Amino acid sequence: MDHDDVVRWYGPWAMVKPDDAVALCAGLEVPWWINGGWAIEAYAAVRREHGDIDIGVFERDVYAVIAHFSRRFHVWAVGDGAMKPVRDASQLPSWTDGLWVREHATAPWLLDIQLTGDRDGKWVYPGDSTLAMPLTEATWEARGIRYLRPELVLLFKAGEASARDETDLVATLPWLDAAGRHRCADLIRQQHPAHPWLEILA
Repeated sequence: MDHDDVVRWYGPWAMVKPDDAVALCAGLEVPWWINGGWAIEAYAAVRREHGDIDIGVFERDVYAVIAHFSRRFHVWAVGDGAMKPVRDASQLPSWTDGLWVREHATAPWLLDIQLTGDRDGKWVYPGDSTLAMPLTEATWEARGIRYLRPELVLLFKAGEASARDETDLVATLPWLDAAGRHRCADLIRQQHPAHPWLEILA
């Protein structure tokens, strides 16, 4: 489903900004970071529209994440085209790859929490365990907020490569140094050897 279909079926998303995410995560004592379009906007300083806010956490920390949010909010497991409300991590279905959070049934969704694997504490790209790095390398910080590095955000976006995703690529490129541009191209080439973005990066 695209964003409009999700809203039609499951309800709207609140306009949650990075500072709002910090407030919602206050007291969550496990690493978390912002993915997606907000990470691009923070890095490239280019305003863009946002349908929601995506944050990443390690899958190993899902018990702590659910315990933190379920005290105040409804938490739903999402993944593989399905959704299920959960009150603790023991209720998580095997297909879970993320969590959605909202205050109650008629309230807008607040956070799209994406569960990320790790290997020996390192951030791991989904579907390719060979692509792993310390969280300090996979992310960067601005004003005390941790964001996924733009090269990795663009790697995720390359999988869909919509018009908006390509706009994010073009907005980010002027801010990447030569090493960052080469790294971005190498990452995309590893996962998508014939991707049309490789010509833009070259």
